[in-house]
Amino acid sequence: MKKTKTPQIIFSVYSVLLVLLLTHGRCDLGSIHVGHKLSLAVPSEYIDGFVGRAFLMDDGNRVEPKFRVALSAEANNGKYSCSLEVFLGDFKVWNSGHYSQFYTTDSCVLELGEDGDLLLMGPKDRVGWRTGTSGQGVERLQILKTGNLVLVDALNLVKWQSFNFPTDVILWGQRLDVSTRLTSFPRNSSSFYTFEIRHDKVALYLNSGELKYSYWEFRPPENKNVSFVELDSKGLVLFDDEYNRITRIPSRRSVWSSRLRLLALGNETGYLGLYFYSPKRKEFESSFQAINSTCDLPLACKPYGICTFSNACSCIQLTTKEKDTDSTRFCDGAQAEMLELNGVNTVLRDDAPKRVIVSKTACANLCLDDCKCVAALYSSGNGAGNSRQCSLYGLVAGIKQVESGTGVSYMIKVPKGTRYDHRKGSVRKWVLIVVGVVDGLVVMLILGGISYHLVQKRRQKLPGSNNNNT
Repeated sequence: MKKTKTPQIIFSVYSVLLVLLLTHGRCDLGSIHVGHKLSLAVPSEYIDGFVGRAFLMDDGNRVEPKFRVALSAEANNGKYSCSLEVFLGDFKVWNSGHYSQFYTTDSCVLELGEDGDLLLMGPKDRVGWRTGTSGQGVERLQILKTGNLVLVDALNLVKWQSFNFPTDVILWGQRLDVSTRLTSFPRNSSSFYTFEIRHDKVALYLNSGELKYSYWEFRPPENKNVSFVELDSKGLVLFDDEYNRITRIPSRRSVWSSRLRLLALGNETGYLGLYFYSPKRKEFESSFQAINSTCDLPLACKPYGICTFSNACSCIQLTTKEKDTDSTRFCDGAQAEMLELNGVNTVLRDDAPKRVIVSKTACANLCLDDCKCVAALYSSGNGAGNSRQCSLYGLVAGIKQVESGTGVSYMIKVPKGTRYDHRKGSVRKWVLIVVGVVDGLVVMLILGGISYHLVQKRRQKLPGSNNNNT
């Protein structure tokens, strides 16, 4: 498909003219009945940044923001995706193509067939998505005031609902149990984030291929068993198997007068937040963030990068005689060694049982003997009741600078010969020096700015200064 660039004003005009309603069945602001079909035209040439959207119905609420349902065609990596979407105001809260995009040409068609199956189709009736509700007596598609998109029969019994297929958002009143999760996909990355409900906790995970590491968690008191969670007006409530409330992840008390509307997992960052709508500012504002520091995010820096105290990224530069530095191909101590990075830790945690290890050397050897291991974290067990533990990692990520004396040692696998001749030990020194220099410069700039401010403030109070008193 040929790629062209078109002025933004043409996008807007074209989007208005895209919709062609076919006069089959009934359609109103509250529902779409069986036999209804809608077609959205797709440009013949690829237009980068193009979005064509037809809003089909809303929840009928007179108070903003409303829930609205849209049929959308959007430019995506040289093709056009076709999807059914739910918005709360201008915030997208559900998308039929969240997990698997349906790409089409010429047209994006939504049809609620006479058999009750809701379909997304392309040219020549090629089906790209469906609800699978054929033969269940479906009468209409409607959006509830909760934001739940449902297919119901003549008795208003729900036959299909979007709440059973969560994407990256939980809405007020929506439940998420141990068999479901929220998922978000950063652009141009093979990794993705998930928010999952476990029996012993709720947690955020970084997923990369077969690898899975948590980077934030919340555990209920007294080791109680979690069955599901539900968003209410004051936070995310955790329930047990008997529907009893265990505890709540609360929003700020200062916004309790404003009802929470959603919990969202950020696509690019992996942030998890609770959000309410501010009528004054006419936008959603955060009332809780699970991650409060940039360096506590798993992909704050690229692989083999260190997030420093100043929230800047410092790269680990390895100097080696080997042209191939892929540490996964070094499967034994004869080819590789473990290099400790002083003053750093990783935010990633493995849910696998920790290995109780006597020494740091034994932990390093475990990684050297494992072809898939590229890094290891050793805890010396400082503090009462703490044991010496070892965790192995299949990727070098989520590294951040920490204060010394934490009793934690982070080691990465490198080819033997990485430290040689006069540059022996340069990697470890480089990490310390570069991190120190970067943060040192930042501290100096901050102190200089404070000093300048204090001097100017003092000068303003001095007699004879150029300060006009009123």
